[in-house]
Amino acid sequence: MHADRQLFEMLCLEGAQAGLSWLTILRKRETYRQAFDGFDAEKMARYNAAKRRRLLLNPGIVRNRLKVDAFITNAKAYLEIRASMNSFDDYIWQFTGGKVLHHRPLYLGGVPASTAHSDAMSKDLKQRGFRFVGSTICYAFMQAVGIVDEHQRHCWVNQRKSS
Repeated sequence: MHADRQLFEMLCLEGAQAGLSWLTILRKRETYRQAFDGFDAEKMARYNAAKRRRLLLNPGIVRNRLKVDAFITNAKAYLEIRASMNSFDDYIWQFTGGKVLHHRPLYLGGVPASTAHSDAMSKDLKQRGFRFVGSTICYAFMQAVGIVDEHQRHCWVNQRKSS
């Protein structure tokens, strides 16, 4: 995935998922898109207290004040990255040198919760003002957007790739 807005959306949704099942967030994804103006960071960065209150009343999203506030804070930080770098895509992919990381664990137990790459991403995002971007969240984000390809050795996806 290389589209800035989609990457921003996925990073926000990974943060929303913290402490919950991913399925919960997937079921609410369309409502999140509607509630947060299609993850238009320019609009999100301008949300005022009234908009925040409306978001916290929306039953279609996770109504956690810290997570809602993080989306807005992250929108501002995202815009700063885009203004200072070529794109958010370039920024995110720098943590792996622009390359997909391929791991082929034998068992699910071989899949780490975080790596040195996600540690570096998390640290840098936090320094830039992002919230809900711990290393585990960053690693899940990297997997979700294709920066990390971590299918088990015997996964059907690997069988299809080799044919």
